[in-house]
Amino acid sequence: MNHAGRTAHRSAKSAARSRPVKAGARIGIAAYGLTHLLVAWIALQIAFGGSGEQADQNGAFQTIGQQPLGRALLWVLVAGFAAVALWRLEQVFWGFSYESDRVTKLRKRVVSGGKAVVFAVLTVLAAGTAVGSGGGGGQQGATAGVLGMPGGQLLVGVVGVGILVAGVVTVVTGVQQRFRRDMSLPSDRHARAVALRTGQVGFAAKGVALGLIGVLVVVAAVRLRPEEASGMDTALRTLAGQPFGPYLLAAVALGLLAYGLFCFFDARYHRV
Repeated sequence: MNHAGRTAHRSAKSAARSRPVKAGARIGIAAYGLTHLLVAWIALQIAFGGSGEQADQNGAFQTIGQQPLGRALLWVLVAGFAAVALWRLEQVFWGFSYESDRVTKLRKRVVSGGKAVVFAVLTVLAAGTAVGSGGGGGQQGATAGVLGMPGGQLLVGVVGVGILVAGVVTVVTGVQQRFRRDMSLPSDRHARAVALRTGQVGFAAKGVALGLIGVLVVVAAVRLRPEEASGMDTALRTLAGQPFGPYLLAAVALGLLAYGLFCFFDARYHRV
């Protein structure tokens, strides 16, 4: 039994660290950047004239699917996202050997677990769009279901606070350039500077967007109105409705654009 367990352990580790998975992970990170570029473009349209597309991953996938060869590209994204999910799962168990501090290593492994879940969800959403099924309304329905449970209001509120905290941490990650520890940055000074600046601005904007989602989820819990907790699209459209909202939304959109560009650097230079 122990021998079989060790063999399975080595096989799983070998598969997760294989060249195809690593190459697929880089494709997935780049694909993640592409979706953020599309979300940024949709958000800019909302800020200055309106858009019928969703300013979130679903809207990005639908935009891709409408293009020539869009279905084929979506399946490439599915493969890339799945590879990132597998790679992140590998990091949970065996990753970050370059970190000497045990607390830092544990924290990064926990974050990788969360990112594995995110990319698994993206895999499902992209695949659903590729086969023609819609992806809207999932979060709202889930929130409504949880709010209807005993203690559900408190649970949704806690989740909202958690998302808000994640947004703050993401902003801090950008401002302090914490992301650079997981990258082997290029020696070229210009490319290095662009990677760092797009990372700083991009992480800060993404953190603001996450913070808005967290606030909406908390408000939904307080008011018992799950329709107010509908993710990125609702958060950005809510921002657009505030005083000076279009300009604030445009600033966030440009930040998300920077994050999308950073992902292309990350795809090339991340320690995979």
